[in-house]
Amino acid sequence: MQNLQVCSDIRQLIDSSSELQYLIDVRYFNAIPASLPGGDIAVATRRQMLQKSETAWQRAEYSQRNSIPMSYSPDNYRWSCGILGIPAKSLQQLKFVQPSLSDGDTHSIDLQQRICKIDSTAFEGYSFSPAQDLVAILSKTMRGESHAYNVTFRSLSEDKPHPDAGSPLVKALDNQIHPQLFDSPYTQSMIFGDYYGLFCKYAHKADDELVDLLQIWNWKSKEASPCLQTFDTDCGTTNFSFLTNDRFLVASARELKLFSLDTIDSVNAIRLVARFSFPALRDPFIFHFITFSPIPFHASVHNQLIAINMCMSAPTTNKSPYFTFYIERNTLLELESTYISRYGEASQDSPSLPWSAWGPKYTRFFENSNSSCTHRIFGFRSAELIGDLISHDGVLQPRPLRIRDFNPHRVTDFKAGNISTSHQRLVEGESPNSTLFLDPLGPGLPYIETISQEKFLANDMTMEANRITLLSLKVGNSMYDTSQSIEMLDFE
Repeated sequence: MQNLQVCSDIRQLIDSSSELQYLIDVRYFNAIPASLPGGDIAVATRRQMLQKSETAWQRAEYSQRNSIPMSYSPDNYRWSCGILGIPAKSLQQLKFVQPSLSDGDTHSIDLQQRICKIDSTAFEGYSFSPAQDLVAILSKTMRGESHAYNVTFRSLSEDKPHPDAGSPLVKALDNQIHPQLFDSPYTQSMIFGDYYGLFCKYAHKADDELVDLLQIWNWKSKEASPCLQTFDTDCGTTNFSFLTNDRFLVASARELKLFSLDTIDSVNAIRLVARFSFPALRDPFIFHFITFSPIPFHASVHNQLIAINMCMSAPTTNKSPYFTFYIERNTLLELESTYISRYGEASQDSPSLPWSAWGPKYTRFFENSNSSCTHRIFGFRSAELIGDLISHDGVLQPRPLRIRDFNPHRVTDFKAGNISTSHQRLVEGESPNSTLFLDPLGPGLPYIETISQEKFLANDMTMEANRITLLSLKVGNSMYDTSQSIEMLDFE
């Protein structure tokens, strides 16, 4: 009886507290606090807005649609927090375009544009973090220099040295390369919180050895020296991604490697902590290229999905199958202890945790069409446009939007019949089998799927807490006569 009274008291406390109800909803929906309404809005209103947004996502029905044409077609662009970054080399500048509502009554939108100047002759790439008002510009040095690149850290809003940067310009791979032979054909850079990472493929070291290099440093620190990790080119290393401020993944042709970024006596050091095998492929296929969908930094301490995109190839065919699998970020971090309990401290010679010990239970595989290997993720929700942009007849075609919700709380309620199912279906059980894999892909993660009735003619998109932003197309007299616009679909 005493326990029942305690439960009753707790229930009354929750029912009488808007703050507690809101916090429970935030936890239930796995909402990311940084993306929620501001503190000047009443808690009861914030809860109502959160529930309304979730209902819109579950039905794949947006509340507002706004469009604005673009005067140019973007190339080599990047998305981050709803902002589109576009190099304009002919103008010696980087453009950052952010669509925003300009009129609360008519819901018209403007494109807010910011400019950062670049030297187009040396420009190699860029990364940016709107949450930190930061853009990092990668520029190649002249042959004969002792370092490979200059990295400048600038304010995104003011195009001047970033006030938090330990140094406005950093020499990347200084005294690590051959000054005459270095010419990496592929680079990847990433900003995550205090850290900047640069990956270079097929890099000539100072001793003329050909390797893959990953250098990471704290861009805010004046004292911390960069740390360097070298990979044998035979391993087929292709990509890296931060998971937290001190953990990051590296993908190769055979496995995932989990590394720790340790600080010992103010010196950063990279340490291998776990290795995870991919499912075996049928001969002669190999994993040709692997990429990650990046995690927003404001979600760095918040569990969410990670999308790992795989492109396979074989010498016997010109077809390149594409797959994507999802796994929860916290699951990967927890698998570190699984690895250590089985194999001890990881090293370059230690075995990998076999696919059967982690993949079938914790992942979910999807096969992609060759032209649309794009999965956008926010929290436990993913979105994509279904099918090929170009039909078999060579015509641009609109495509429906598919939304998948991997939130385990919602999946449980769906199974129990506590959620309306008129717009959705539950997907569980075995992942679709493919003759390409020798290992079973397993039952994996269950999810709830919603497909929009409406179709969209777009070639790319990005996803935020309450919004999908499309790069939409309008076809003129032929498929080569197209114009582009930015469209915002608000789910609120």
